Formats: sequence, structure tokens, C-alpha cells
Amino acid sequence: MRILYILTSLGVGGAEKQVIDLAVRMAANGHSVAFLVLKHADEEWPVKLPVMRLNIAKTPTGIVRGLRFAKKFLALFRADIVHSHTFPANIFARLLKGMVLTGGNAPKLVNTIHNVHEGAWHRMLIYGATDPLANEVTAVSGAAADRFLKLHAVRAKKMRVLTNGIDTEAFSPDRSRRKRVRTQMQAGKDFVWIAVGRLVPAKDYPNLLRAFEGVRSQYPPARLWVVGEGDVEQWKAGRSSGRSGEHAGEHAGEGAAIGVEWLGLRRDVADLLDAADGYVMSSAWEGMPLALAEAMAMEKVVVATDVGGVRELAGEAGLIVPSKDSSALAKGMIQAMGMNDFERKAMGKQARERVISQFSMAAKAAEWQRFYAELVYDKSS
Repeated sequence: MRILYILTSLGVGGAEKQVIDLAVRMAANGHSVAFLVLKHADEEWPVKLPVMRLNIAKTPTGIVRGLRFAKKFLALFRADIVHSHTFPANIFARLLKGMVLTGGNAPKLVNTIHNVHEGAWHRMLIYGATDPLANEVTAVSGAAADRFLKLHAVRAKKMRVLTNGIDTEAFSPDRSRRKRVRTQMQAGKDFVWIAVGRLVPAKDYPNLLRAFEGVRSQYPPARLWVVGEGDVEQWKAGRSSGRSGEHAGEHAGEGAAIGVEWLGLRRDVADLLDAADGYVMSSAWEGMPLALAEAMAMEKVVVATDVGGVRELAGEAGLIVPSKDSSALAKGMIQAMGMNDFERKAMGKQARERVISQFSMAAKAAEWQRFYAELVYDKSS
């Protein structure tokens, strides 16, 4: 098959990483694969597959010009499947099909929803109005699928849940690496928490910082590594616009000053996860959080807020607490730190086994391949 992936950008986010990993697997399985990217990002994942960059301006003229270039590229690539991801790329792909991909030889269009929250009500109206242009719509979690169905943004007959996958070989614990990285990070014998995610409102870092203050009050040597791209100085000062409560900034600034290390964008997330003792996720909303799954694959005890597909992912292999409740988050972290080594290792083993059995990238790539084949050879769709 010939598969074209359409992305808003190749920026260092979980959705982008997931699509790139899937594309690499498809190419390794003998399929012809390429990317169509709407805009450039300052920091991007490296990609060795063919990439057509449209660099679309956010104007009607820019969009029309982008559609024309996309049409020319498709004429050369002759895709069987066009698979787009997240709102901007999904709507662009639908416009592309509606304007230039009509006819019996048109490729099948698949849209994927990566979050329970992909924008305000007007975006949901746009999704609903353009829904007939997509052959199939998938969501990365049951929670995301349920929300879009409830909002009438997608018709139930074309919605399918296909969860994210994790490279369990790349994310596998290694004792020597853990020792080396802890030495480099001067972690000593401190209990180290790690949180991974861009510094955006969805991740609700003010919630985490307030919770960490509570943790430090009982475990003063505790440390928190925050890994993610964004305006670190803004978050240190607690000036985020996240949905965390009226006085989040005041407390966040205090929490950021003690025991918190802002590591910024890192390419060695697996190394840092290995070196940490526990993973914490404070999000206000999610789809199917990849970093949480990666931490589980690394056999970490995990504490996460009950949002999106977190329960679907973690099952009984993690501690799940209410969102936007820093007291509950702190209690979960303290509970994990109060476990003995045997209990934490047992939970970590359970977490990795769950990822391997239900969320491995190898199994998910095979699932996508079957799905693509069914779609391409089903003449009724």
C-alpha cells in the first residue's frame, strides 16, 4: 500500500511521535510512506521518510495554495490511504478530499483524534459538518471517542478506537543506565519524581507544583524533574493560564523554588525515566498519554489524574487520582513513596506487562496494517 500521513507539524509532541513511529513500522513492512506537513515547528522529531512541507499561511489564500500543492504531490505519490492526525490536519485532509480527491480512484481518508479536547464548540461544529468527507475516524482512547460521539462531531458508524503503541524495546529498564544517569543528575539516594509533557495548560503543572509542596512537607529530600518544551520562566513564576484554581500562580512559584528541576526539551527521555523512581501526571485533560505509557514500560510506579484514557491505559497498574485536586495528587505521590521496594517493583512489573500485552507498538502497527487493508479493499466504503 501507499500511505500518506498528514500532520500539522513534526513538532516534539506525543501525537507526532506516535505517527512517526507508526510510519516507520509501515515502511519497514514494505509499504510506501510519505508525510505531508502543514507548517514548520521550531523543534521537530527527526524523520528519514519523504516529507512534503506546505508551510501554509493562516489565510484563505494560503489554504487554497496549500491544497493546490497537496493535489500535485498526491498526483505524484498516488496514495491508497491518506491518514491525518489532530484537528488542523484532519480538516485540511477533508477539504483536500472534498475539493480534489473525488472520483473512483480517490484514496481512503482516515482521521485520528488524539485528545478528548481538540478545541471549542466551533471546532466540533466543523468536525460534524465535514464528517461525510472522511471514510473512517479513529480515536486513541475510548474516552476520546465517547466525547466526540456525545458532541455529535462524528457519526457512530464510522468511529473506531485504536489506541497508541509503545516501543517496549526502546523503553526498557537498564540498571547500568539508571546508575549512570542518576550520577550525572546528582540524584544520590533522593526519591525522584519525573513529569514529561509540554508546558501547556492541558498538563496543569500548577496542580503538580502545589501537590509537590505537600510531598516535600513529608519527604524533604524528594525531587521533581519536569521535562518539556515551553516557557520555563513563566511556569517557575506560576503565571500559567492553566485551569487550576484562582491562586495557582502564588503557590506554584513557591513550589518551583524547592526541589523542582526544569529540564526543558530533552531527547533522552528514556534515560531520565530510567533514572527516576516514580512518574507523576497532573493533566487536566488528555487523550491517551504516551509519556505515561512509556513510564509504565520502564517499570515505574505511576500516579496520574483520572482524565481521558488514563484508566484504559493504567488499569490496576497505577495510582489514579481526581484531576484538578492537588491534595489528592499529593496523597497519591506520598502513598507511592511509602511503599517498600518490593511493592514498588511489583507495581512496576505489572505496569510493563500491561503495556507489552496491550499497548506494544509492534502489535498496534499490525492492527493498523489490517485496518488499512480492510479499508482499501472494501469497495463499499
